[in-house]
Amino acid sequence: MPTAPHPQNTDELSQALQENDQLPYGRTRTVTAEELVDAAEQFAEPGPLAYALFELQEAYTYGSEPRKSPVVFARLLNLFDEQPDVFDERMRHMLFWRFKWVANALRALPEVPLTGLRQWLTEMRDRYVKADLDLQPYYGQAYQLAAHLGEDASLAYELWAGRTRTRLSDCEACEVCERALHHLGTGDDERALRTWEPVLAGKDSCQEEPARSVSYALLPLLRTGRTDRARELHLAGYRACRRNPSMAGEVGRHLEFCALTGNEARGLELLAENRNLFAEVESPLDLLDFLTGVEVLLRRVELLGHDSLPAAGYAGRTWTVAGLRAEVRGRADGLAARFDARNGTTAHTDRRNARLDRAPLLETLELTLRTRGLDDAGPAAPVAEPTADTIALPDSLPELILQARDLDQHGHPEAPACWARLRTLVAARDYAHPDDPALGPLVRLRADLLAEEANRAGEKDEFADAAALHEEAAALYDDAGQPGHAALSRACALLATAEIPEQGTDGAEAKTAALTSAHASMVRLHEETPGLAPFQEARLMRLKASALGLRLQTSRSDEYVAPVLAETDALHAFATRHDLVGQISGALMLRASTHAISGDLPAAVTEVDALLDRLKAHGPAWHLPRTLGLRGRLQLGLRDAQAAHADLTEALRLAADWPADALDTGRLHSDLAEACVHLGHPDEALRHLTRSAELELRRGNRTDAFCTYSNAAQISLDLGRVEDCIVLLDSLLAEQDVTSGELDDRLIAQLRLTRARALHTGEDLKAATAEFVTLAAESARWDDDPGSHAMIAAETAVLLGESGEFGRAREAADQARAAHARAPRYDELSSCLRELARLQAHQQGPDGLADARAFLADAGRVADEARAAEYEAHGRSLDTALAYEHGRVNAYAGEYDDALAALEKALALLGEPERNDDRAGEWAECVRLAGAVEGLYLERPAPALTRLDAAVSHLTALGHTEETEPLISLAARLRDEE
Repeated sequence: MPTAPHPQNTDELSQALQENDQLPYGRTRTVTAEELVDAAEQFAEPGPLAYALFELQEAYTYGSEPRKSPVVFARLLNLFDEQPDVFDERMRHMLFWRFKWVANALRALPEVPLTGLRQWLTEMRDRYVKADLDLQPYYGQAYQLAAHLGEDASLAYELWAGRTRTRLSDCEACEVCERALHHLGTGDDERALRTWEPVLAGKDSCQEEPARSVSYALLPLLRTGRTDRARELHLAGYRACRRNPSMAGEVGRHLEFCALTGNEARGLELLAENRNLFAEVESPLDLLDFLTGVEVLLRRVELLGHDSLPAAGYAGRTWTVAGLRAEVRGRADGLAARFDARNGTTAHTDRRNARLDRAPLLETLELTLRTRGLDDAGPAAPVAEPTADTIALPDSLPELILQARDLDQHGHPEAPACWARLRTLVAARDYAHPDDPALGPLVRLRADLLAEEANRAGEKDEFADAAALHEEAAALYDDAGQPGHAALSRACALLATAEIPEQGTDGAEAKTAALTSAHASMVRLHEETPGLAPFQEARLMRLKASALGLRLQTSRSDEYVAPVLAETDALHAFATRHDLVGQISGALMLRASTHAISGDLPAAVTEVDALLDRLKAHGPAWHLPRTLGLRGRLQLGLRDAQAAHADLTEALRLAADWPADALDTGRLHSDLAEACVHLGHPDEALRHLTRSAELELRRGNRTDAFCTYSNAAQISLDLGRVEDCIVLLDSLLAEQDVTSGELDDRLIAQLRLTRARALHTGEDLKAATAEFVTLAAESARWDDDPGSHAMIAAETAVLLGESGEFGRAREAADQARAAHARAPRYDELSSCLRELARLQAHQQGPDGLADARAFLADAGRVADEARAAEYEAHGRSLDTALAYEHGRVNAYAGEYDDALAALEKALALLGEPERNDDRAGEWAECVRLAGAVEGLYLERPAPALTRLDAAVSHLTALGHTEETEPLISLAARLRDEE
């Protein structure tokens, strides 16, 4: 079935060829190229056919189909021999260039005999001599054949490398790679890396470079101790070649790099991402390279004892590491043997064995922010029950039951480990409950386990499940004759029910009402339940205070402060009377939190300080980390990041003595990361964020974990660590609950948005634009959040403008304007429209002025709306920014009088800067542009110099010397031209 309309004339064919040339290499582009060759054959003119054949050969070459490339080239060569006049200078250049493509393709096919390879090189030489072309490209191919065969390539190398480059030589980057590989083959890592440096630094590049060089340079970098550089290049280089059939060998070398640096789990992730290569790589040589890299990885995983892990392999069945390794080994051995048989050497088997026999170069190298081990690489396991890290569980069942209840009564963080052990025992088919009056009946133990399970559900914000489990536990406590415990479970159910989000209502107002009702019900429950033990009554009082505290937190209304304080004072008095140290601490913590919620942070700190003194003297010790954590958060609120850092660091140190789940160390790590950001310690912040996310994942809180990872990605992007950001997000977006749509779609969209911004920052405009376009289409359906759609559509429009697609950019900008009308985003929309105007004027000059002015007119309407709404822009006013952009746009289009008038207006709106004015740089730039327009383009240097000199004097007097440098430079240029 045709993939595109059939061209009816040569103009349509030419247009179709150009459009196909913009597509990424792969089956779609190749099939279209095949159809266009068929279409070209209907026309009498041979020129269009030649162009179509060139396009098809390129699609085969970079689509990893080496068997078909020589066939197409043979047609081109015959056409050239029969009708040489059809080939203009450009086509003739392409024809002789592609002799090298055919030589590469034939080498990659073991079924082509060695005599055939040599005959082709002879044909190339003869053709070049006949055309009076220099033979350096021929000698380059002769050297590559010698290196492929495993012969002594020294002479062939000198014959090639010693010759001067020509127009038909391989690009500089490719030749650098071949020279470096020659030095690498002689064992000279340092010389190879020196040779590679211009390519690795990005100074030379092409279709395959620097990705090809990077993949080969990774191990030499490790061997010479340049681990940071190897890590950096792995992250950037892998992204350039992943899932690309024509770069399968490069992918294989990245897998090998992971295997030899203690990153086997990441290697398995990358293998899964490149599963398509098992089926799509048509080049036997590339496939051998890829499969050998795969086997290096799988062999290493097997050696570490994880041979039963799942692995992504050939389609049609599931694979374990061991099974896939056996399959890959057989296929790769066969390919190597075929090449060696064709070549008459053992070079490919020897090279393959050398790779397989390499020992790890590093025990571990942290490649990504999300470091994972092979234990994390299996199928998603159920969330682990709490385990006892610091307490020995009794062997005796009665003692275990009593210990669990005693620890639970005191709120001890090791109680969950006891309950976890009991849950396992009770679930066993042969469980026999002890006949002991001190333990009570089995129904009471089942109620205890349900209550503990309900508490864990509540900690994960699964309030509906928590409420149901608490109600079930209450019924069992009734059956067991435990009215006090039943009352506590019902109170917990009331609180959990109040926290269940209501649909279709004002969330805060509805929750406030629900918490008020829950508190009233708890009061009645308290009154109607006589005979409570002191610890039970204190717990019930604590629940009442918590309900009022949550009401205050939800409503933020001052009228609810006093009731919370009254309830906490009552709890504190009761707990003090009965010496319930845990509840005394809890009451004081609630009181401090109440002051914090009401905005009185100093009072909250005073309360916490007193509580810390008490805890150090009377305990309980496990409350210290949580209390220090609260003080750390308060210090952050007071903008004392240093004090916050100290408190949170100490909290984490003390928390290490207790089970991590019980003390929410994930929150401590997250808060400490925030303190690190404020202190300018980004690396430490990232470590704490990723640790926090890992702990949340282990607790089963995947949404919280992904939010934390999202923060880490954003910090990485803000720091300019683009590849770290992209790699982290790629890993998250590949998770099963993301790909299956189980995770919140808005959270996934945020991850993708950050990734798209990172791609843009990393100058991958094509990929970034594609992702933004998709996100804009999806966010258009967010009827409940038009503001986010306005923001995304505005960013999409700018990227389309950068790509020169101003028609689509206008459509995206119009979408942003429509969404803005429902949820204003003045800054984002104005910035988008101004930037589109600048881009169009800059790219199209006078031809784009009308459309650029139309964008500016829209931005003017946005500024008018903002002014009417009394909106204050962040930074300079929208009117000032608009006037400046009118100046730039008109200057780009050659309308210099209009440009100068607009810049004069911008300067008037800005006003002259003062001593500590952060607008000095912006004002200086506006003066500089006005001076350039006036002095250079309007050729009025005298007034321009007057303007510039006055500005320099003014800025210098205010101490803004750095801002004067471009003004002084422009003034010197104007004086030179006078």
